Amino acid sequence: MFDILEKAENIVSKYCLCDYCLGRLFAQLGKGLDNNERGYAIKLCLTLQHHLELLTAESDESKKKSIKVLENLAKTNFNPAKEVLQKYGYSVPDPVPCYVCEDFFIRNIDPIFEKILSLVSDYEFNTFLIGARIPRDIAKREDEIKITYGLENISESFKSDLTRVLGKRFQKVTGKVVDYKKPDLIIMVDIPNSKISVHSAPIFIYGRYRKYVRNLPQNKWLCPRCRGKGCEECSWTGKKYPTSVEEIISEPIIKLFKAEKTKFHGAGREDIDVRMLGSGRPFVVEILNPKIRTVDLKKVQEEINKHGKGLVDVSDLKYTTRDTIKKIKVYSEYTIKTYRAIVSVNRDITEDDLKKIEEVFNNIIIEQRTPLRVLHRRADKLRRKKVYKIISRILGKRKLELTIICQGGLYIKELISGDKGRTRPNISSILGAQAVCEELDVVDIAEPPVKGFM
Repeated sequence: MFDILEKAENIVSKYCLCDYCLGRLFAQLGKGLDNNERGYAIKLCLTLQHHLELLTAESDESKKKSIKVLENLAKTNFNPAKEVLQKYGYSVPDPVPCYVCEDFFIRNIDPIFEKILSLVSDYEFNTFLIGARIPRDIAKREDEIKITYGLENISESFKSDLTRVLGKRFQKVTGKVVDYKKPDLIIMVDIPNSKISVHSAPIFIYGRYRKYVRNLPQNKWLCPRCRGKGCEECSWTGKKYPTSVEEIISEPIIKLFKAEKTKFHGAGREDIDVRMLGSGRPFVVEILNPKIRTVDLKKVQEEINKHGKGLVDVSDLKYTTRDTIKKIKVYSEYTIKTYRAIVSVNRDITEDDLKKIEEVFNNIIIEQRTPLRVLHRRADKLRRKKVYKIISRILGKRKLELTIICQGGLYIKELISGDKGRTRPNISSILGAQAVCEELDVVDIAEPPVKGFM
């Protein structure tokens, strides 16, 4: 039969263990106890048992054995054992550091906890999780005892004990709730590097943006010469263009949420010289390590639109989840998009030309190889995209306006020019003349007809 006190007596006769580390060896036994309470209880029972032995021992050998156990307990700085020894005139040995944790719990729990409270004081959060990285030698010494005494099935790891002790105290002091799946705040105690870090879970905001000017990129565009380091060519900004849609939207968000930085996820992108009008392009801003978690999105929208200064504005902001990023990326090529193109042709345009364009480009599949202008950064592959309808209007002898309703992912400029035959059919081939897109606007991006998209 498994005798807890006999097992514990054998352990303390060989290893000096603090209350936490002794109790942790029997962590699965008893309910409602912390391991330090469990370890204290075991030591107290051993003290009582061997105090009784001192009083009733019939032989010197039995008395010596009890004195030795009490001395082993006293080495762990266990006061009840020290007091028994003192009462009967025996010398009390000097304390010895815990074999497993080297008195880590005794010396460090309070300072670590105070440091955690200090670090989280600037964060807004409702749920948390505390994790830890521990030195390998602690785990190695702990495993040595577990294996030697066959305690693997009823013990607990140093790491689990540490995070639970800190977590329970943190929950009691702050009133916040532990969440093992999606905590607002993750606190990491890195013992080997003597470091405590706090990381706030990202926040996701969905919305739509409109871009009213040309020559404004969607994302920050690094200077090709210095790659962001700063040089004379970019006036030491590190950027090819002064700003971008991403920066205009993200900068107010970073300030309002007191965030470290953001990631911008668009549902596709328009070319730098293309305006994004209508109801706007869907996007998600991923806010990284925010200190503030709840901000009125009406205020967020106001601040972004003020910051946009007529170049960019946003609408339809709402809090969302990471899953929406995947959805807008996947669905962007399946949405129905409407473009307005101003096209010049190298001959005079007739009404018959308009009729021919509208007849040919009516529910037709376009075969399009990767355009030559982006071939240096994208794989050369064949895309099949649908044009649902084109509405044409003459603007001048050699100029027309096309309203193109098509599937997302179709390259409109190449649909017009033909891109040296890489897009078929195309406006140029139907007209039998060279057509060039002079101006292009996105005037509508419809959300995909998928239930539960947003």
